[in-house]
Amino acid sequence: MRIAVYAFDDVTMFHLSTPTLVFDEVARQGCADWSSTLFSEARGNVRTAEGYQLGGLADLTALEDADAVVIPSWHTDFRRPSPALVAALRRAHERGATVVGLCLGSIAVADAGLLEGRAAVTHWKAFETFRTRHPGVALDKRVLYIDHGDVLTSAGTAAGLDACLHLVRTRLGSHTAGQVAKELVVAPHRGGGQAQYIDGPRPSRTTAEPISRVLEWALEHLAEPIDVDTLAGVARMSRRTFIRAFTATNGTTPAAWLREQRLNEARRLLETTDLPIEQAAARCGLRNAATFRKHFRTSFGMTPSEYRRDYSTRHGDVPRPAGNAGP
Repeated sequence: MRIAVYAFDDVTMFHLSTPTLVFDEVARQGCADWSSTLFSEARGNVRTAEGYQLGGLADLTALEDADAVVIPSWHTDFRRPSPALVAALRRAHERGATVVGLCLGSIAVADAGLLEGRAAVTHWKAFETFRTRHPGVALDKRVLYIDHGDVLTSAGTAAGLDACLHLVRTRLGSHTAGQVAKELVVAPHRGGGQAQYIDGPRPSRTTAEPISRVLEWALEHLAEPIDVDTLAGVARMSRRTFIRAFTATNGTTPAAWLREQRLNEARRLLETTDLPIEQAAARCGLRNAATFRKHFRTSFGMTPSEYRRDYSTRHGDVPRPAGNAGP
């Protein structure tokens, strides 16, 4: 898989390194033949926000054979992309390349006309600018990334890691994504979104610590019957106080977070074991088969059996790309 990553004057090293770090780690571990190339609008150098000069960059022709094109961030003045860059992004998209807008990079993707009538996410500080410029795009502050299969956008800064790992997961399966995440010492999957940063106070340390304890406890007891009252008891909080503190800390409700963790564990079991689907679900606390299948399809864009067919790593199977796996 060939990935082209856009570099521009004043891009930060963090934003630029995030996709190359994740995608090149796939190749370093021998998981797949992935490679990334930095490109700008003309061959030559760019100067990063930190003052470093980066040379030897490719030009827009790098998009002609790229399987994925990543805009890792964007100019802080929110300028519109040049007609040449817009045309190159559209051509790449039309021939089947996945276009990725990380953080503010989603603005450039929207300016290229690839998000109209769709949902997207960007850095929370750019929400108002984005809404004004693209009223036909539904912004979602509840998630870290949104994947339409052909176009992927992510929230602010560190969420770029989540989005890139998600791309690894959808192409190569959770096992490979977990390997890459372990090597980089980051979480293979995080829930929540940016809601905690928008128009609201941040949780205090004393509030966040028991919530962290609850997360650890819940992940160790997924197979057991757990409800909000159980989690509140672990946190030693009243139900109302717990829900408020949990949502402020994680950007999602306790019930939604718990369901997401159970579905992710079920997905891992479908990839790595021969357990019947109902048994795999039950081991994660999802005992109602019909409800499990409904939530699984909503979250990952396919049925459990379809997911197992496409992503199983049992008996040395190599997972192959499937359809959209949503956030």
